[in-house]
Amino acid sequence: MSVEQAQRVVNQFNKEIADLEKKMADLVKKEADKIKRIGDIQRSITKNTSATSLRSKDRQIERYQKDLSRVLSDKADINKKIADKRMRLADATVKLQKEETTHAKSLAKQQEKGYITYQKQISDLTKQIKAQENLVSSKENLFDSSGAEEYDVFVSHATEDKSSFCDEFVQVLKDKYELNVWYDSVSLQWGDSIRTEIDKGLKKSKFGVVILSRSYIKKYWTNYELEGLFQRESNGGKLILPIWHDITKKEVQDFSPSLAGKMAMNTAIMTADEIAEKLNQLFEASQRE
Repeated sequence: MSVEQAQRVVNQFNKEIADLEKKMADLVKKEADKIKRIGDIQRSITKNTSATSLRSKDRQIERYQKDLSRVLSDKADINKKIADKRMRLADATVKLQKEETTHAKSLAKQQEKGYITYQKQISDLTKQIKAQENLVSSKENLFDSSGAEEYDVFVSHATEDKSSFCDEFVQVLKDKYELNVWYDSVSLQWGDSIRTEIDKGLKKSKFGVVILSRSYIKKYWTNYELEGLFQRESNGGKLILPIWHDITKKEVQDFSPSLAGKMAMNTAIMTADEIAEKLNQLFEASQRE
């Protein structure tokens, strides 16, 4: 039995008990009415009551007593039913609690399994990044070259979000604030090694803007970029700047609790221009420092 089924059983017993208690309340009123009528008739009998009237009143009392007997019988029957329903409700409640406990344990296991899977993915990506860094260092020394381009910001995003936000955001950064932006549409050329160019951008960028969306959390390259930013940030200083784009807090928490804990901009309440202005203020402050 599932939690939902167990809850329906408990709800049904509660409804049935409520219905029986309403019937009991009606019977209590009837009982009081019959007792009152019998009392009224008995008080109306005096020493002056004629024999004929006395017989009539006795018959009335007898009818009311029969009605009262049926009411008392019905009350006893309903009391028995209520006691039985309450006992079954107690059993159903225990079963519901067991099902809720089982469900909670199962959910916890699923979450733990998902976390382990996520950690393994991060670990695999870390190994790939380290291997690539070693390869690049040994062949071209791209990251340490004095002539390598320095970027103010690396924009990590999903291709699906270009038209809805990313293109406009990057354009504002470049045109209005003249920031040097690593953005795949601009920074990657025909024939370039995607991994090599991403590594160069990650290594040489002052800030990494991560535009989190439902598309972002599902992709290999975005996860690769994010792990690279985490690796750089672990060496000290604020590097990762998250932007939430068409995504809920729960979805971010499920994907990365550490990212969910960071102060983020949100495209649901801010324009691309407003977010770009915030980034430029942060960049200028870092320059002064």
